[in-house]
Amino acid sequence: MGKFRDSPSTYDKFPYVEIEDPSAYCWKNWDEITSEFQTTLKDRAGYVMVVDLYQGVDQVAYLEELKNRMSFDYVIEVSQALKSPEEIQKMVYPEVTDDRVFGYMTRLKLTEFFDQSKFVALQERIRSAKGNILIFGIGAALFHEHPTLLVYVDMARWEIQQRQRKHLVNNLGVFNQSESPSANYKHSFFVDWRVLDRHKKTLYNSWNYVIDGNGKVPKMICGNVLNEALTHTANRPFRVVPFFDPGPWGGQWMREVCDLDSGPDNFAWCFDCVPEENSLLLKIGDDLFETPSINLVFQQPKTLLGEAVFGRFGDEFPIRFDFLDTMDGGNLSLQVHPLTQYIQEHFGMHYTQDESYYLLDADPESASVYLGMKENADGESMVRELQQAQYKGIDFDADRYVNRWPAKKHDHFLIPAGTIHCSGKDAMVLEISATPYIFTFKLWDWERLGLDGKPRPIHIERGSKNIQWDRTTTWVEKNLINQIEPINEGDGWIEERTGLHKSEFIETRRHWFTKRVAHYTNGGVNVLNLVEGEEVIVESPSHTFKPYIIQYAETFIVPAAVGSYTVRPYGKSENKKCATVKAFVRHG
Repeated sequence: MGKFRDSPSTYDKFPYVEIEDPSAYCWKNWDEITSEFQTTLKDRAGYVMVVDLYQGVDQVAYLEELKNRMSFDYVIEVSQALKSPEEIQKMVYPEVTDDRVFGYMTRLKLTEFFDQSKFVALQERIRSAKGNILIFGIGAALFHEHPTLLVYVDMARWEIQQRQRKHLVNNLGVFNQSESPSANYKHSFFVDWRVLDRHKKTLYNSWNYVIDGNGKVPKMICGNVLNEALTHTANRPFRVVPFFDPGPWGGQWMREVCDLDSGPDNFAWCFDCVPEENSLLLKIGDDLFETPSINLVFQQPKTLLGEAVFGRFGDEFPIRFDFLDTMDGGNLSLQVHPLTQYIQEHFGMHYTQDESYYLLDADPESASVYLGMKENADGESMVRELQQAQYKGIDFDADRYVNRWPAKKHDHFLIPAGTIHCSGKDAMVLEISATPYIFTFKLWDWERLGLDGKPRPIHIERGSKNIQWDRTTTWVEKNLINQIEPINEGDGWIEERTGLHKSEFIETRRHWFTKRVAHYTNGGVNVLNLVEGEEVIVESPSHTFKPYIIQYAETFIVPAAVGSYTVRPYGKSENKKCATVKAFVRHG
């Protein structure tokens, strides 16, 4: 078999939630979609049809399809009421900044992107128009309070990023698709997605149809079908759609274990559970409808997250599971994450990226994790040498200052914010962390270039202000490495606490089991990964959801509303030892 696996891959790259409502229907192309619109509107004289969109949708193509297939007396493009690109660039500059990576989380609203006089004039034009009217564009719903038909075209952030890499997407209200994809992404992350998510939330209860704009051919379902599907999803275990990306340090483990194509030279990342970025696939009849999984968080926050987690984080999903693959690859960048006060003051985030590395796999001879400062290491000297390495091309000896710990499969390294760290080569990391992943201060990148052939951004000044210099060898070994504590055991199972550090809000538990294990959400969302064993089955003692099969290395979410559930070995793993790692937000 392969180098990293003794049996063929069973990892499901396209998990879906089946919607069994017999009345639900998915329209699959422009002919079907516009035919449905015409049927719905045929007895409506003088109708107003509003088509609102998320950033990244090909607006020119969508508008052309609608105009060619339907008959409108007036077509109103709301983009004509936007402020000028120069005004918008000036307005968003405090959030976008000149930094290559970081900005500030905007509090702008979509209405602020429109010129007030043009907005009022366009509304008046709409009010005075006679006949059948199409109001089209990002923010179209702002221009008419009670349209005959409200259609929303949605798109997942991962697809937007793919289009940015091909220079197909402008940011909101500006013409900048020729900029670097990283600049487009940063603009989207700090401004566009915040603005458009706030707007989209106001439409959930009023949209008539929602179009999946991710593929080449659009798909459409009724708005109430989507809302009901999200309610259904929030009451059962589910997976989001993972996505994989190469990187300058990437490895080969995921290619084999997750059955990926042979395209890129490596795969570095997998976002296996990052609802802000991932999609959710809904199976309606024989069709798969893709929706951003953040819609579930926005629409069902209390059911999904639980009252206490929602009260603390609002409609944000605070737990992230992702993969970092350095098997046959290289070291990650030496890095540190900002302290809470720093991220609040500088970036407008109210919590930071505490995290941990759980080793799904590791080369027993060469795997390692850099973590914490060495005893008596001179911080000022380290910063000076990092600056010399960055600006004068002098090599930096990380091992002189930073501990490098040997790593083996199932080790767990805890990394509270402010701790200098990185995974070494030949490790397969399941990263369990708080969600704001973009806020990483790279200190040293081992003299590598990014995939674009340019040096990756380094943040020595920011990083040095956040490194906790007293987290040295003895403290790290005592507090951050394999802090495994038996919690409970029963017939065929053992539960262990594995972290995270007491300063972090996430708790993790590992279960080893050959028989059924009882789990309880205790009113908060659970996120689990099958870290050992071929497959397990997740079941409801009260039969409130259908049994759900999970394969090796798959991450799944159990909403707070599920309450009691069980996990047991299944199929090829029957009577064999399996293990899950579970994360949840600590109470109190």
